[in-house]
Amino acid sequence: MNVELIDNMGSDLSVVNAARVSFDKGSEWNFWNDDGNIKKYMKPKDVDLIEYLAKHKHWSPFSHPQLQFRIKAPIFVARQLGKHQVGLTWNEISRRYVDTTPEFFFPEVWRKYSEDKKQGSSNEIIDINPKNLMTDPYKSSVDRALWTYDYLLEKGVCPEQARMVLPQAAYTQWFWTGSLYAFSRICNLRMAEDSQEETREIAKGIDKHCKKLYPNSWKALRGSE
Repeated sequence: MNVELIDNMGSDLSVVNAARVSFDKGSEWNFWNDDGNIKKYMKPKDVDLIEYLAKHKHWSPFSHPQLQFRIKAPIFVARQLGKHQVGLTWNEISRRYVDTTPEFFFPEVWRKYSEDKKQGSSNEIIDINPKNLMTDPYKSSVDRALWTYDYLLEKGVCPEQARMVLPQAAYTQWFWTGSLYAFSRICNLRMAEDSQEETREIAKGIDKHCKKLYPNSWKALRGSE
């Protein structure tokens, strides 16, 4: 799985100025000379404003900075994340037009079902092949699906129908563009302890980029819910 930053717009200062425009005011970066390297930083009052906005749920200023990611994940992870719609745009690779060899997700461990949750898993690990059989049941299922997919294509079946045999473990890729605020909501939800581990991995990738690009805003947003 992979989260690649493609593009971004705006900064922490974009949030501040989007809020201050209500009073026809604005702010600028402060600069200092660090051994010949000119660096910028925010005025303390602007940092305080960002924290105030997040604390009191003034979300619109945080919607002006934008990010675009290219994400690679198995279909079952993509479908979970695709439930997030507000403030986001999604364009995904389509096997109607692509017939390259599919890739499949193979988990490092199998987690046990959690009996004290309505959904999710526990931290207990399960061995799905305790007798060390030469044939792994999961890999066999994936290999069979791939063989059938290739067979259908060889017979001349169109890719948009041949893809029906592919399991949810098949990787997909998509461009995901949205506001800083929208991605903060995703990370607040999908990095929670009861979130699925594979989905959490994608959220962590998004979190890493947002934290670097918008440090003050991201800290306020991630701690505000």
